[in-house]
Amino acid sequence: MRLVLSGSAPLDPALTDAFTERTGVEIHQGYGLTEAAPVVTSTLCSENPTSRSVGAALPGIEIRLVDELGREPHDEDGGEIQIRGDNLFSGYWPDGADGPDSDGWWPTGDVGYLDHSGDLYLVDRVKELVIVSGFNVYPSEVEDVIAELPDVAEAAVIGVEDPETGEAVVAYVKPTAAGASDNLLEVVRRHCADRLARFKQPSVIHVVEELPYTVTGKVQKGRLRADERRRTLRLLEDEPGS
Repeated sequence: MRLVLSGSAPLDPALTDAFTERTGVEIHQGYGLTEAAPVVTSTLCSENPTSRSVGAALPGIEIRLVDELGREPHDEDGGEIQIRGDNLFSGYWPDGADGPDSDGWWPTGDVGYLDHSGDLYLVDRVKELVIVSGFNVYPSEVEDVIAELPDVAEAAVIGVEDPETGEAVVAYVKPTAAGASDNLLEVVRRHCADRLARFKQPSVIHVVEELPYTVTGKVQKGRLRADERRRTLRLLEDEPGS
């Protein structure tokens, strides 16, 4: 085995580092979309590849980041990834709608940031963004903090409507076999309070036995949002420990 490539979603850096340590073979990550035919970046193009990035742009492809107003972001939150290049599609069938703009730029719907060498780091999807009292909250950041706890096997975070803050953060937590205790809820709350700004902390935490997944292994957050709407309408009861 000479080369291992990974795409679709960023791998856990601890997993890639452990694989390389045991096999001596580096995992090269990439990022792409069907509309981009399909590869946009690869760590094969990076000056100094790291297990946390999805690499630098392939030759002939440009990347830029924009904020909610279409300007270059000036903070560590990153921005929406836009791409330009001859690899891009011209628009969606049948009428060519929603293709690149007049300057050739196309919004991917993904959020990320670029380091000084041009390597891209993925943060989240734009549609996953939760806005609490005007502040941006990326679910992946909250999920990563919750997953730091040894008693947590998996975590998924979504945004729900809130009459006071516009949106609020809701977390679903699956415990490990050893972590399934009555005080897990309080442990997660305390940890989030220590590690996250107040507006990023979950207002509700559900401890669940399983999370819903697609056939490709991604959490079905649409189902979680639907569950929250049903709870709001009192069509679904809270689980014990929520």
